Amino acid sequence: MRYMIVVKATRESEAGVMPTAEMFEIMGKYHEELAQAGVLVDASGLQASAKGWRIDYQGEQRTVVDGPFAETKEIIAGYTIIKVKSEAEAREWTRRFPNPSLNHGWGQIEVRRMFELEDFEPNAEIERFRNIPGNGRPATGN
Repeated sequence: MRYMIVVKATRESEAGVMPTAEMFEIMGKYHEELAQAGVLVDASGLQASAKGWRIDYQGEQRTVVDGPFAETKEIIAGYTIIKVKSEAEAREWTRRFPNPSLNHGWGQIEVRRMFELEDFEPNAEIERFRNIPGNGRPATGN
Protein backbone atom coordinates (compact mmCIF):
# COMPACT_ATOMS: atom_id res chain seq x y z
CA MET A 1 0.00 0.00 0.00
CA ARG A 2 1.30 3.40 -0.95
CA TYR A 3 0.40 6.53 0.96
CA MET A 4 1.12 10.14 0.11
CA ILE A 5 1.90 12.45 3.01
CA VAL A 6 0.86 15.88 1.75
CA VAL A 7 2.51 18.81 3.51
CA LYS A 8 0.20 21.82 3.50
CA ALA A 9 1.61 25.25 2.72
CA THR A 10 1.91 28.05 5.26
CA ARG A 11 2.19 31.81 4.80
CA GLU A 12 5.95 31.43 5.23
CA SER A 13 6.37 28.70 2.63
CA GLU A 14 4.20 30.65 0.17
CA ALA A 15 6.31 33.77 0.81
CA GLY A 16 9.36 31.81 -0.32
CA VAL A 17 10.94 31.52 3.13
CA MET A 18 13.50 28.75 2.84
CA PRO A 19 13.73 25.96 5.44
CA THR A 20 16.36 26.43 8.12
CA ALA A 21 19.31 24.13 8.66
CA GLU A 22 17.45 22.84 11.74
CA MET A 23 14.39 21.98 9.60
CA PHE A 24 16.59 20.15 7.06
CA GLU A 25 18.21 18.22 9.92
CA ILE A 26 14.87 17.19 11.44
CA MET A 27 13.28 16.25 8.10
CA GLY A 28 16.48 14.55 6.95
CA LYS A 29 16.57 12.34 10.03
CA TYR A 30 12.92 11.33 9.59
CA HIS A 31 13.36 10.54 5.89
CA GLU A 32 16.55 8.57 6.61
CA GLU A 33 14.53 6.46 9.06
CA LEU A 34 11.92 5.86 6.35
CA ALA A 35 14.65 4.86 3.89
CA GLN A 36 16.37 2.56 6.39
CA ALA A 37 13.04 0.85 7.06
CA GLY A 38 12.61 0.34 3.31
CA VAL A 39 9.33 2.27 3.09
CA LEU A 40 10.42 5.55 1.45
CA VAL A 41 9.36 5.82 -2.20
CA ASP A 42 9.85 9.54 -2.89
CA ALA A 43 9.88 12.91 -1.15
CA SER A 44 10.29 16.51 -2.20
CA GLY A 45 9.42 20.06 -1.33
CA LEU A 46 7.58 22.28 -3.76
CA GLN A 47 8.33 25.90 -4.56
CA ALA A 48 5.76 28.60 -3.77
CA SER A 49 2.58 28.67 -5.84
CA ALA A 50 3.74 31.98 -7.34
CA LYS A 51 6.04 29.85 -9.52
CA GLY A 52 3.22 27.54 -10.61
CA TRP A 53 -0.11 27.49 -12.37
CA ARG A 54 -3.37 25.62 -12.48
CA ILE A 55 -5.39 24.40 -15.41
CA ASP A 56 -9.14 24.94 -15.08
CA TYR A 57 -11.39 22.71 -17.20
CA GLN A 58 -14.87 23.34 -18.50
CA GLY A 59 -15.64 20.42 -20.76
CA GLU A 60 -12.85 20.43 -23.36
CA GLN A 61 -11.99 24.11 -22.68
CA ARG A 62 -8.79 24.73 -20.70
CA THR A 63 -7.78 27.92 -18.95
CA VAL A 64 -4.33 28.50 -17.48
CA VAL A 65 -4.38 30.35 -14.15
CA ASP A 66 -1.01 31.56 -12.95
CA GLY A 67 -0.11 31.55 -9.24
CA PRO A 68 0.13 32.70 -6.57
CA PHE A 69 -3.02 31.27 -5.08
CA ALA A 70 -4.77 32.86 -2.12
CA GLU A 71 -5.81 29.97 0.12
CA THR A 72 -2.67 28.42 1.63
CA LYS A 73 -4.74 25.66 3.24
CA GLU A 74 -5.43 24.37 -0.28
CA ILE A 75 -1.81 24.52 -1.43
CA ILE A 76 0.73 21.73 -1.20
CA ALA A 77 4.24 22.64 0.00
CA GLY A 78 5.72 19.16 -0.31
CA TYR A 79 5.08 15.46 -0.15
CA THR A 80 6.46 12.12 0.96
CA ILE A 81 5.34 8.82 -0.53
CA ILE A 82 5.70 5.67 1.55
CA LYS A 83 4.97 2.03 0.72
CA VAL A 84 3.92 -0.02 3.73
CA LYS A 85 2.10 -3.26 4.50
CA SER A 86 -0.89 -1.80 6.35
CA GLU A 87 -2.82 1.32 7.25
CA ALA A 88 -1.68 0.88 10.84
CA GLU A 89 1.96 1.03 9.74
CA ALA A 90 1.23 4.15 7.66
CA ARG A 91 -0.45 5.79 10.65
CA GLU A 92 2.55 5.01 12.85
CA TRP A 93 4.99 6.57 10.39
CA THR A 94 2.82 9.63 9.83
CA ARG A 95 2.38 10.26 13.56
CA ARG A 96 6.16 10.64 13.66
CA PHE A 97 6.29 13.15 10.77
CA PRO A 98 8.00 16.33 12.05
CA ASN A 99 6.02 19.56 12.30
CA PRO A 100 6.47 21.02 8.80
CA SER A 101 6.00 24.61 9.97
CA LEU A 102 9.09 26.73 9.34
CA ASN A 103 8.60 28.58 12.64
CA HIS A 104 7.52 25.60 14.82
CA GLY A 105 3.99 27.00 14.78
CA TRP A 106 0.90 25.69 13.01
CA GLY A 107 1.55 23.03 10.42
CA GLN A 108 -0.54 20.34 8.80
CA ILE A 109 -0.08 17.19 6.81
CA GLU A 110 -2.77 15.21 5.07
CA VAL A 111 -2.36 11.50 4.39
CA ARG A 112 -4.02 9.81 1.44
CA ARG A 113 -3.86 6.22 0.28
CA MET A 114 -2.86 5.97 -3.36
CA PHE A 115 -4.65 3.76 -5.85
CA GLU A 116 -2.84 0.66 -7.06
CA LEU A 117 -3.72 -0.86 -10.41
CA GLU A 118 -4.83 -3.97 -8.50
CA ASP A 119 -7.65 -1.87 -6.96
CA PHE A 120 -9.44 -1.86 -10.34
CA GLU A 121 -11.19 -4.62 -12.22
CA PRO A 122 -8.77 -6.17 -14.73
CA ASN A 123 -9.28 -4.99 -18.29
CA ALA A 124 -7.28 -3.96 -21.35
CA GLU A 125 -6.99 -0.32 -20.27
CA ILE A 126 -5.62 -1.28 -16.85
CA GLU A 127 -3.05 -3.49 -18.60
CA ARG A 128 -2.17 -0.54 -20.81
CA PHE A 129 -1.40 1.54 -17.69
CA ARG A 130 0.55 -1.35 -16.17
CA ASN A 131 2.89 -1.32 -19.19
CA ILE A 132 3.63 2.41 -19.08
CA PRO A 133 7.14 3.03 -17.68
CA GLY A 134 6.87 4.65 -14.27
CA ASN A 135 3.80 2.64 -13.27
CA GLY A 136 5.86 0.16 -11.32
CA ARG A 137 8.07 -0.73 -14.27
CA PRO A 138 11.49 0.74 -15.05
CA ALA A 139 11.76 3.22 -17.91
CA THR A 140 13.63 2.01 -20.96
CA GLY A 141 15.73 3.94 -23.43
CA ASN A 142 17.26 7.43 -23.08
